[in-house]
Amino acid sequence: MSRILVGTASWTDATLLESGWYPPDADTPEKRLAHYASRFPLVEVDATYYAPPAERTARLWAERTPAGFTFNVKAFSLLTGHPTRVSALYRDLRPETAKRNVYPDDLPAQAYEEVWSRFLSALDPLVAAGKLGALLFQFPPWFTIRRENKQYLLEVARRCAPLRPALEFRHASWFAGDNAEETLDFLRRHDLAYVCVDMPQGHRSSVPPVLAATAELAVVRFHGHSDRWTSRDIHEKFGYHYSDRELRAWAPKLRELAGRAERTHVLMNNCFRDHAQTNAATLARLLDAD
Repeated sequence: MSRILVGTASWTDATLLESGWYPPDADTPEKRLAHYASRFPLVEVDATYYAPPAERTARLWAERTPAGFTFNVKAFSLLTGHPTRVSALYRDLRPETAKRNVYPDDLPAQAYEEVWSRFLSALDPLVAAGKLGALLFQFPPWFTIRRENKQYLLEVARRCAPLRPALEFRHASWFAGDNAEETLDFLRRHDLAYVCVDMPQGHRSSVPPVLAATAELAVVRFHGHSDRWTSRDIHEKFGYHYSDRELRAWAPKLRELAGRAERTHVLMNNCFRDHAQTNAATLARLLDAD
């Protein structure tokens, strides 16, 4: 069985800072990251979805964490087809438009290529330090199972190589009926890492909790089961605290998944106050105990 790394999605959420999880003397970004890294071996960088990172920032992340620490980095929204704020784009690549949000087709081809290039090159310090785990590509609810979208998955892998993208779907069509086996077979055939999710069911964006390893890396993300999943308030959407009973039921499933992969990353994305951190610590203890 591969080693299972457990962590959380983000370490800088405002409600986390207010929760008291950080000690009073962890009063700077550097000290907070050091405190987090002393407790978990893995973190997911969520801020890079909203704006591409600067290379200097990635260098500081690498310098401020111990050897062996791992960062998974969430892909910039433009690269997953989500609406992207014009103000989030690199200043010299912003199109002249009255729109607040743009999509890839709203940019000249060369500008779009440059966004890809700059996003990936900014992560070089993490790569050099051996601390970049995976690039999380979380696709929008309208990214359905169809040939054009499968081709884009291959394009993502080609652009990221030799880095490892991990792919998360947000539309049930990928796992409806016979599509589930088709999806997993496609990912395995092309050595693409699939992101398993635990999330509320019955919504347009709902994907069932199918646990599968399709590459040497397996990833599981826990989004919680908030009854306010459709809320525009991100803390209502993800404000769920897993019970010890729920996590205890997940532990053997995660161990079984880890037996089918070389590396396994488990991330709590129920980011409200210290929910993700306390749940991640409990899950790590359950996995270590067994």
